[in-house]
Amino acid sequence: MSQTVVLRVGMSCEGCVGAVNRVLGKMQGVDSYDVDIKEQKVTVKGNVTPDAVFKTVSKTGKKTEFWEESETKDTATASA
Repeated sequence: MSQTVVLRVGMSCEGCVGAVNRVLGKMQGVDSYDVDIKEQKVTVKGNVTPDAVFKTVSKTGKKTEFWEESETKDTATASA
């Protein structure tokens, strides 16, 4: 079953982005992913589980946590 997993990942440079791209590119079940260094946000779509994506991205050594839905809403409200 296809689903979307959104993570907050501590990325400070293009090398960090490259590390995340590498591990997600090798992950089974991933249909697509987007890495946004400015937002510190990684969005993964595919036949994956949140825990599997979390563990895979954590292998980069970057601080990784699940993106809280309220953060997205707060940001949208603040910029409106």
